[in-house]
Amino acid sequence: MATEASGEETGLVFHPMDQFIVRPLFRDIEPGSCNPAAGLTDGCVRWFEPTNVTLWLALSVLAIIGLFVLGTRGRALIPSRVQSMAELAYGMVHKMVEDVAGKDGLKYFPYVFTLFCFILFANILGLIPTSFSTTSHIAVTAVLALAVFLGVTILGFVLNGSHFLELFWVKSAPLALRPVLAVIELISYFVRPVSHSIRLAGNIMAGHAVIKVFAAFAAILWIAPVSILAIVGMYGLEVLVAVIQAYVFTILTCVYLKDALHPVH
Repeated sequence: MATEASGEETGLVFHPMDQFIVRPLFRDIEPGSCNPAAGLTDGCVRWFEPTNVTLWLALSVLAIIGLFVLGTRGRALIPSRVQSMAELAYGMVHKMVEDVAGKDGLKYFPYVFTLFCFILFANILGLIPTSFSTTSHIAVTAVLALAVFLGVTILGFVLNGSHFLELFWVKSAPLALRPVLAVIELISYFVRPVSHSIRLAGNIMAGHAVIKVFAAFAAILWIAPVSILAIVGMYGLEVLVAVIQAYVFTILTCVYLKDALHPVH
């Protein structure tokens, strides 16, 4: 009660993490109405119920289709702006895969390119006011990271068999150190999906939360100009972060793909 009263007097009651709450699309959830232990289940999100997460994930897919399918139907020698954007993204990721994973990795380019586009569009759409940032949720980024991790691991064993384990055996190190380094390499390998997913989700969530904090102070007259300038600056930074995080996620995927194709340490 003291906290609420203090907040009402100062006008600083805000919850920057509320923007990340998963909500059903077709019904409201009252605070505290999801408590199965107490028999309150009306406010619980059901298994197959469409939520704001599924909506914005679907919009990301539609945006990709709009750019790369509908936007490039009228391909021309002198490209339009939409065609130029599509070709620029295609060429950049294609070169990334070739440079990092080698020419052998180009056969997996469609998957890497799809991954890049999906993360990029999800990040960008999350910056639209009143939208939902899907890549701020570890549940989304963990699925993407685990798909890469499992796919690369299976591919490594399929292509190389037991020789894939050479990835963990540092032949250039002294023989006495190799077992220790092998344990370290094995641990770092299984940490990959954790760091891969948390890096993306953490950066997106942190930026959105900071913008929400600055927006809360915009209601105070004497701080409003500074707050608005801070929001504009952070928004510009978040646009840059949205692109960089998609790039980082993709280039790490290419690095992991290279390990599967050429596992010699």
